[in-house]
Amino acid sequence: MTTYRVGRVVTPDDVLENAWIQVEGEDIRAFGRRSEGMPADGKRPEDLGDVTVVPGFVDIHTHGGGGSTYSTTDPEEARKVAAFHGKHGTTTTLASLVTAPLDELVAQTDCLAELIADGVIAGVHLEGPFLSEARCGAHEPTLLRPPLKDDVTKVLSDAVKMITIAPELENGLDAIRQVVDAGAVAALGHTDATYEQMVAGADAGATVATHLFNGMRPFHHRDPGPVGAALNDERLLLEVINDGMHLDPQVVRVALAAAGVNRIALITDAMEATGMPNGRYKIGSLEVDVKDGLATLAHGSHSIAGSTLTMDVAYRNAVKSGVSLVDASRMASTTPAQTFGWYDVGSIETGKRADLVLLDDEYAVQKVMRAGSWLD
Repeated sequence: MTTYRVGRVVTPDDVLENAWIQVEGEDIRAFGRRSEGMPADGKRPEDLGDVTVVPGFVDIHTHGGGGSTYSTTDPEEARKVAAFHGKHGTTTTLASLVTAPLDELVAQTDCLAELIADGVIAGVHLEGPFLSEARCGAHEPTLLRPPLKDDVTKVLSDAVKMITIAPELENGLDAIRQVVDAGAVAALGHTDATYEQMVAGADAGATVATHLFNGMRPFHHRDPGPVGAALNDERLLLEVINDGMHLDPQVVRVALAAAGVNRIALITDAMEATGMPNGRYKIGSLEVDVKDGLATLAHGSHSIAGSTLTMDVAYRNAVKSGVSLVDASRMASTTPAQTFGWYDVGSIETGKRADLVLLDDEYAVQKVMRAGSWLD
């Protein structure tokens, strides 16, 4: 059991200044303000300096980073992705897979199941192949397909925690029900749906909108489409890529005003080039050019192809735009964790797993603790 002196601790409801936090084994034992007393356990507290302690980030949508990808059958490569994002504060993650032939997706999922068993990642998110060709983004259009029952059955497994589906596709609504009945989360995304079709997807049981605004027919005041439906429908968690490139910061403010902080999850949608130099990389089978942090398809539409974002930067961008530390932590940790029923992580509370991120006064990561152990 170790007690740490810190600058402040961000709880679900408050920021405790001049604080302490105590960790026992893998869990948070206690925390509070130093002015109200510290544990008298006979041990000298370890002073971590004037840092801000926030809950470990929960990223439910990331494809890669540090030059490696989750779209692999090599578990060691996948572990490198988790380790890279761990250094940036992500302590719970879904490994997202881009569109590929079904057999390849099954093989990649089987590979990632090893990481799930070891507690490295929380599960797999299949972002494809059940997407609209009109809104495919960085997914190979020739590999897209409708979510027919047998195909959905083939890719479902205990490792798969979320599947993105365009609800307007053939069998789309039945597929959403099938995914939910299997115990996974159905997400709506890469969709050209009407407002009504998007609502029908939520009626069928979908609870997430994949990267709001991106990969969706744009909002229009006479045709609100999937964006309008997602903002209006309180059943949907809204993923937001808060890198200043996928969405203008003012658009993020609009989403916050419309949906509220408890319905938004900050995600990275990061690809393998995250943290790497400018150059040419791949996302799935497609080549991507990365320059100054912006990833775009090398051929054809040159549309944005994933991001080079990390969760610490997404968090920092939120705070520097005026979001409170408490609300930023809700979006980066608490809300996504609760959406997936991961109630042992996502916030700093007694008895929860000791997943902690230490930030300096510019909100840059200083240290990361996962399950009571400091990450290298």
